[in-house]
Amino acid sequence: MATTDRRPGATEVPNGTLAKDPEHDGKVGVVMGSEGPYLQLRPLNGGREWDARPEKIERLTAREEISALLAVQNERSTKRRL
Repeated sequence: MATTDRRPGATEVPNGTLAKDPEHDGKVGVVMGSEGPYLQLRPLNGGREWDARPEKIERLTAREEISALLAVQNERSTKRRL
């Protein structure tokens, strides 16, 4: 299922896309859907969604995606209790 912004010139951003939000200090999140004119992004390590303007978000390159996902896995592994 894709999130679509119906405004002229807007681009479609599928749910599940990893994106960087420059308006929130480059915060990286996964597109969860849309609410009004905004996309809803959720942090990769979970947490509260935030609103992002679709025309401002930047899709991650393959290298950035791998780096972001690896950082989340590393964070999770260091928080585990044995």
